[in-house]
Amino acid sequence: MAERVVVAPVGENMNALYVGMRDYPASRVILLTSESLTKQAELARKELEKFSIPVRIIKLHGNEWESIFEIISKISINESNNELIINTSSGDRNLQCALTSAAFVNGLKAFAVEKGETMLLPILKFSYYKILTDKKLKILKMLYQDKTCCKSLEELSKKIKMSPPLVSYHINGTYKSEGLKSLGLIDVAENNGKIGLTISTLGRLLIKGYIN
Repeated sequence: MAERVVVAPVGENMNALYVGMRDYPASRVILLTSESLTKQAELARKELEKFSIPVRIIKLHGNEWESIFEIISKISINESNNELIINTSSGDRNLQCALTSAAFVNGLKAFAVEKGETMLLPILKFSYYKILTDKKLKILKMLYQDKTCCKSLEELSKKIKMSPPLVSYHINGTYKSEGLKSLGLIDVAENNGKIGLTISTLGRLLIKGYIN
């Protein structure tokens, strides 16, 4: 039987965690915390375990945004047979934004808490990860791993051993299939008549979550 798993950050608005439990009661809770807020996470675990709700604590590491994208991607895979929902509001503003974005790109259900009421956020009908084909992923990985690439489409084509028309197709897409540019995963700039390509912030966060 599928379980409902709630993911929530530990932060300055922990009351939002308990408000969310009222409207979205959970079988299990996963708390995301920084090292400095570990004690606060443990207190929340004790409170929830009074009601026989198991709690798992995951510590964020390094860059919070990158860490959240990695963790949410992994949780999404591991909990694919369960109902996963993200409470975005129990952390600070930065964590709220990061978790909302991570839910968005993974196609996950998420809600915010405002003035004691929960508000379900819009849900994408797809996950960014599901529409990353092998060839699109290959392009993103190259731009992510090689910071000097690429000053032209031809340079990228040679590095990944893919024809320029095919590279252009995956970057620009068609009316039937969105490309990396329209998905906001790469930035394109023209310089001296050549098209320069760099991975965007969203693309970097996405690929970081994908390959870790």
